[in-house]
Amino acid sequence: MLVSLTVGKVDAGVAVLLTQDNRLIEFPSVLLPNDIASGSIVDITVARNHAAEDTSAAGFHSLQKRILNNYGINSPSPPVLRLRNATQTSLVLEWDPIDLATASLKSLSLYRNGSKAGSIPRPFETRSTKISGLAIHTEYTFHLVLRTTAGTYQSEKLTCRTHKMTDLSGITVTPGVLPPQQKEALASALDRIGGKMIDTVRIDTTHFVCTEGRGPLWEKAVEMNIPVVVPEWVDACESEGTIVSVRGYYLNADPKNRQLGPIQSTTHQRTTSTVSSGPPQFGGDAVRPGPPPERDQPAGEPPTTPFPGGPTSGQPTTEEREVSDEDQSPPPPPPKDETAESEQKPPQEQPEQNGEPKPAEDGLPSEDQKEEEEKEKDEGPGPEPEKESTPQQEEKTEGQDQPSSNGENKGKGKESEGDSFNEVPL
Repeated sequence: MLVSLTVGKVDAGVAVLLTQDNRLIEFPSVLLPNDIASGSIVDITVARNHAAEDTSAAGFHSLQKRILNNYGINSPSPPVLRLRNATQTSLVLEWDPIDLATASLKSLSLYRNGSKAGSIPRPFETRSTKISGLAIHTEYTFHLVLRTTAGTYQSEKLTCRTHKMTDLSGITVTPGVLPPQQKEALASALDRIGGKMIDTVRIDTTHFVCTEGRGPLWEKAVEMNIPVVVPEWVDACESEGTIVSVRGYYLNADPKNRQLGPIQSTTHQRTTSTVSSGPPQFGGDAVRPGPPPERDQPAGEPPTTPFPGGPTSGQPTTEEREVSDEDQSPPPPPPKDETAESEQKPPQEQPEQNGEPKPAEDGLPSEDQKEEEEKEKDEGPGPEPEKESTPQQEEKTEGQDQPSSNGENKGKGKESEGDSFNEVPL
């Protein structure tokens, strides 16, 4: 196909060509002859190259097949998670090597009970992990999540449970330096309790048993913080029927620190406490414990030393009961010494004198009392007569506010001063 075009304008990069129907076509100026200028007419022939088209199409289809074979057929595989070992407080999980096909790895994460527990470091090298600090006899659910450039893949959920204290099947022992007979006895004991013995120190090794701390296996166990115990620990677990604390069974531990199991230790403690708290042995000079003191004692206990002039029997008297009552109640105001005030008071309200209450019904008339007081003042203070208290007087003494002992002391003090008198009832 031949096309005639008129050159309209020529620039360094683009030339403007005009068709016969006045259409503008921008054409690369480098494809035009060098001697053209504005107004020149050029003829351009346009033809289709079928051979080149076939060659290009064949190359494109070959490239697509290579891409499909390399990236479209194989895809990453979901990780496969499984349980390797379980103990009372830990679980050891392992999985197959991850298959990414032609994809690139982004991350590999472990989930516990639906929550992310952490990312697996070095996923191409690490194929197991240990989860510690779990609860005893508790069920857990785990699964892996693999993130790649080809998408996200998740493993099936793995449900596992930690062991009871009496389940010894999770014990995995790596033997160290042991005598041959002791090593055979250790293997037999592990078979009886359901444990396992492995020759290398792995992530699922729970205890390293030896009698001497040396060798590459011992060094690796110490590096991995695996308990290094003596063979007696396995025997103790077998005899107790439960996991025994390793504190007293370390390689260089004192055998005195070894403890019994929970049931036997409780019985042992009870027996020890019973023996230690048994009845004490009393010697010839030992003081035997008396009966326990009573909490509620009567308020009126007889004092050690009886009051002057009082009875010496063990029973408390009326005056002593008044003294005990006065200890609990506030002391009454001191009696007044004025004779005028005592004369104005009725006979039943006058205070006690010389420790003897004045009976209200047997009192003297006011005139006789005055005469008696005058006679006593003229005669002076004489010896105080002793008299015995009658039951009626004791009953009246209980109703008074002042104790008879205080009254006696006050009466004696007044007699020495000569300002008071002794009242002698008839």
